[in-house]
Amino acid sequence: MSEPLLTVSHLITEFDTDEGRVRAVDDVSFTIAAGETLGVVGESGCGKSVTAQSIMRLLPQPMGQIAGGSILFQGRDLVTLPLSEMQKIRGARIGMVFQEPMTALNPVHTIGRQLTEVLLLHKPISKEQALREAVAMLDKVGIPAPDIRMTEYPHQLSGGMRQRVVIAMALACQPSLLIADEPTTALDVTIQAQILELIKELQNDMGMAVMLITHDLGVIAETCSSVVVMYAGKVAEKGSVYDVFDHPTHPYTRGLLESIPRLDSVPKSRLSIIPGMVPGLLDLPAGCRFENRCRFRKDSCTQAVPSIETVNPGHEVSCFEWRDLKENATVNGNAGAGGDSATFKMSAVA
Repeated sequence: MSEPLLTVSHLITEFDTDEGRVRAVDDVSFTIAAGETLGVVGESGCGKSVTAQSIMRLLPQPMGQIAGGSILFQGRDLVTLPLSEMQKIRGARIGMVFQEPMTALNPVHTIGRQLTEVLLLHKPISKEQALREAVAMLDKVGIPAPDIRMTEYPHQLSGGMRQRVVIAMALACQPSLLIADEPTTALDVTIQAQILELIKELQNDMGMAVMLITHDLGVIAETCSSVVVMYAGKVAEKGSVYDVFDHPTHPYTRGLLESIPRLDSVPKSRLSIIPGMVPGLLDLPAGCRFENRCRFRKDSCTQAVPSIETVNPGHEVSCFEWRDLKENATVNGNAGAGGDSATFKMSAVA
């Protein structure tokens, strides 16, 4: 079996604040194989974007720092890599699509200048060739009249067009891995579907792996083969989409799935919710980080942090009570909190 393209092992990322040092990502581990699509899901403040920034070595400075763990990309540890080497990888071999394209693009430079800058930085080509490749890339991501768009500024484009430009910039050098951090934020449903389909098509054309960060479980079910569920900086559950969605063993995963409206729900019935909020990084529980919101909580949950345990090969969970939850689900004839994974695909925008 070939080595994974990306292996994140026991990653710890911390920030210095006025109130002290906080740990935003704590002991996070996962792998991405070449050509695979991995989804990372969780509420806001769970550490998804910080994990992506850690991989790219784009943490805010000087406050943010990787305090532990390793990030192996094609056999090289990005954590210990000199900055000059990391700059060669960033944009060329690992591309990233940020949440808000208007902040990712420079408002005072044309689209053409920004796109050709990426190509000239990473490829030994002339400016004329870079211009030709930039136009071709804009055309590839579905932007009409790309030669005209090259002369325009970000504010002259719609939100969907700007996101296509950001995708074009991220993929201009044909990276092996694309990190898409909520690429459909602030876009309407129709444009969301187009952007997700575009990423899927480009992935198939280029053979790259994708790490997709999102809040939308339907998108995960539709586009990803594996999923990592994060909560308060830690991994709650991870595995194949089928295992995690059809056989969720962490109360948080079950709560997320139960909160999705279903076609067979009783009309006008109250939606299920997870009570409470994600704890602040300065006020984390001593035990399981989900214990203050968990309806299955026991005394042991408040006293120690659960370690990652294997449910089945490739399916792991961080919960003291996962065996009882799994047994109860089987006895009740409902392995998944919300049914089978096809149900969630129906809610996806794709």
